[in-house]
Amino acid sequence: MIRQRVKQLNQSVGAIRMDYVKDLLLNIFIICSPLVFYPYIYKIKNNIHAFRFNIFILFALAIVTTMSFPINLNGLQYDFRSIPLAIGSLFGGFQVSVFLYITLFLYRYFSGSPHDWIYAMSLAPSFIVFLFLYKRYSTLTLTRKISVAVLYCTLIKLLAFTVFLSWTGHLELLANKPWATVQTYILQGVIAGLCVYVIEMLHTFFQMQEEIIRSEKMKIVGDMAASVAHEIRNPLTTIKGFIQLFATAELDVEKKILYQKICFEELERAEVIIADYLALAKPDPEVIEAIDIHKEIHHLANVLMTYANYNNIQIQVETEEEQAFLIQGDRYKFRQALINIGKNAIEAMPGGGLLELKTTINEHQAWVIVSDNGSGMSSEQIRRLGTPYYSTKEKGTGLGIMVSFGIIKKMNGKITIKSELGQGTEFQLVFPKAN
Repeated sequence: MIRQRVKQLNQSVGAIRMDYVKDLLLNIFIICSPLVFYPYIYKIKNNIHAFRFNIFILFALAIVTTMSFPINLNGLQYDFRSIPLAIGSLFGGFQVSVFLYITLFLYRYFSGSPHDWIYAMSLAPSFIVFLFLYKRYSTLTLTRKISVAVLYCTLIKLLAFTVFLSWTGHLELLANKPWATVQTYILQGVIAGLCVYVIEMLHTFFQMQEEIIRSEKMKIVGDMAASVAHEIRNPLTTIKGFIQLFATAELDVEKKILYQKICFEELERAEVIIADYLALAKPDPEVIEAIDIHKEIHHLANVLMTYANYNNIQIQVETEEEQAFLIQGDRYKFRQALINIGKNAIEAMPGGGLLELKTTINEHQAWVIVSDNGSGMSSEQIRRLGTPYYSTKEKGTGLGIMVSFGIIKKMNGKITIKSELGQGTEFQLVFPKAN
C-alpha cells in the first residue's frame, strides 16, 4: 500500500514537473518571438515612427501572451511579463515604454483582476526607474546593457509586488516561499540577459553588413573610375598621336582630312563611352545597324597607327574585300572592343613587332583575327582573361578586355584565344552574318 502511494506521489510530482517545463518552454518561446521579427524591424530603423510602432506591437503581444499562460513553481504562480516590458522599453524608448505599461494595465483590467488602480500605482516606481535608465542605455557596453536589463526586470517585479502587497495589507506574502521566489528572479534574469545578448548580436551583425555594403559601394566607385579612365585613355591616345603628326610632319591635304576625321571620330567615341558609363543605372537602347567588317578593320588600323609607330610596331592588314560581309551590332561599341584588343596586342610587344589584322569569311560567318608576336600568355592567363580586374599588365585593370568581351558576346560573337609564352597571341573573333 505504501509503495503504491509513493508511486502515485512520484507520478504526480513528475506530472507537475512536466507541466512546469511545458509552461516554461512556452513562455520562453513567447518572449523570444519578437527576436524572430527583429531583423525586419531593424531594416526600417531610419523611419523612427514605424520602428517604434513595430517594437510596441511585438512586445505588447509578448506581454499579453505571457500573462495568459502563467507558470506554477512550487505552488507559486507567476508570469514573465516583466521581461518583454523591460526589453521593449529599453530598446524602444520613452513612447514605447508608456504604451507597454498602458497595455499591461489594460489587459489586467479587462481580465478581471482585483485592485486595478492599486496595481497601476505599484507600476509607477518601476517606470520612474526606467526614466533614469533609458537615455543612457544605448551608450552602454554589452555587459552593462545585460546587467541593466536584468536589474530593471528584477526591480519591475520586486517594486510592483512590494507596493501592491503593502497597499492591500498582505506584505507578509513577500516572505512566503522565499526559495521559489528567488528562483523566479534568477530565471527571468537569465532569460532577459539572453534576449539582450541576442538583440545586441543582431545589431552588431547588421552594422557589419552595412559597413561591408558601404565598402563595396566605395570599391565599385573606384573600379568605375578606373574603368572610365581606361576606356577614355584609348581615344585620347589616338588623338594625341595625330596632333603630334600635324605639328611635326609635312602632310598633304588628303591625309590631313583623313587624320582630322579620325580625330573627330575618336572624340565622338570618347563621348559615347562617357554617356554609356553615366547611363549604367538606366542604359539607353543600343543602335543596332549593319557593319561592314572590312571597313572596320581598316578603320582599326588607322586608329592604331600612331600608337603602333610610337612603339616601333608595324601593322599588316589582310581583308577579303572582294566579298562584302555585314555583321549586326552597335558600330561604336564594336570599334571600342576592337581597339581595346588591338591596343593590348601592341602593349604585349614592348620591344617592337608585327600586329596582323585579318578577316576571313564564308557564307554565314566572318572571322576577325588580331595577332601579335609579343610576350604571349600561359593557359592559366588565357583562362582568367576577361574576368573582372584581371590583367597581364602591371598597371592594367582588366576592365578594357572585360568590356570588349561583353560587347562581342552581345553581338552573338565568339572568342577564341591562342597563345604561347614568348610566341605571341592570336584573338579569333567569329561573328554571324547580319539578318
